[in-house]
Amino acid sequence: MDNEDRSIYIDADPETVWHALTNEDNFSAWYAPGSVWRIPELEAGCKALFTLMPSEHNQLEEGEHVDMSFTITEVVPYSRFSYMADEDELHFIFDVRSENAGSRVTVNMDGFGLSLENLKAFAEGRELPNV
Repeated sequence: MDNEDRSIYIDADPETVWHALTNEDNFSAWYAPGSVWRIPELEAGCKALFTLMPSEHNQLEEGEHVDMSFTITEVVPYSRFSYMADEDELHFIFDVRSENAGSRVTVNMDGFGLSLENLKAFAEGRELPNV
């Protein structure tokens, strides 16, 4: 994964998109469906935990999982959510801004195409395309 920005237009207001990004149940629904996010406190300096489960989009076998820990680095309500992987210090930044009647979400990483498509579908109340 390189550090080229990816963005997508979402036909939903920034508040809806923000809750899709920062609520652990919502985040778990669209990001690597079947895997689980835990965000006990939405505050810079707090930990977020992610358990990646097997899917057709990764190399994990049935019964395997990968636990990852992240440190939340920035929380600007309805605007920016960022966190850093504790293992390799990879920094993920999600920016949300109003655009036309909806929102534009930009993430600072290439390789998020499928996830952004899922985020768009989730925030717009549609079926996820990438499960």
